[in-house]
Amino acid sequence: MANTNIYVGNLAYSTTSQELEEAFSRYGTVARAQVVSDRETGRSRGFGFVEMPSADEAQRAIEALDGSDLGGRRLTVNKARERDR
Repeated sequence: MANTNIYVGNLAYSTTSQELEEAFSRYGTVARAQVVSDRETGRSRGFGFVEMPSADEAQRAIEALDGSDLGGRRLTVNKARERDR
């Protein structure tokens, strides 16, 4: 079964992938957490993605963390939409 991919927006530019993983791991197993950074500058683009193997745990994390505070910013958390290729 595929991992549930979660979009996390409005991240503080100082938030690291490790901090993102720690925030989500309170709700279950995190397969991968990544803050997206600009290719040229290496700076955070203010959003990231978290993959969780359990759909139930992912749903709990989304409900708990959407609108919550991380690094002084209100997070936008929802199931990631499939990207058009």
